[in-house]
Amino acid sequence: MVQRTHNYDRRCNMSIASDLIRGHTDTIILARLMGGDNYGYEINKSIQQRTDGQYELKEATLYTAFRRLEQAGCISSYWGDEQTGARRRYYSITDTGRETYNLLIEDWKTAKEMIDKLIEMEEE
Repeated sequence: MVQRTHNYDRRCNMSIASDLIRGHTDTIILARLMGGDNYGYEINKSIQQRTDGQYELKEATLYTAFRRLEQAGCISSYWGDEQTGARRRYYSITDTGRETYNLLIEDWKTAKEMIDKLIEMEEE
């Protein structure tokens, strides 16, 4: 068992993880829309489920990202025709969004490879 000799704890670790993830909000949203149209609450719920409740997007972050992605032509939105309850705004990925998603995934893989190399311990 590794004994911690400093004050670096899980809270700090989660903060760092959240900061890393936050930089990939657009990629995460596009990934969720690759499976089909959806609305904000359900997208955020799926993010929470996929991370076992360890991560969720703040509402302001989510809707700011939707606006940014829509202005960039990566997604489009439309109002649903729910018969009961509140009317929902649905988001749909566009062809530009699919291309952007694929580029962002390649960027992620490259960055991950580089980080892995930088933090990997060298064999003696």
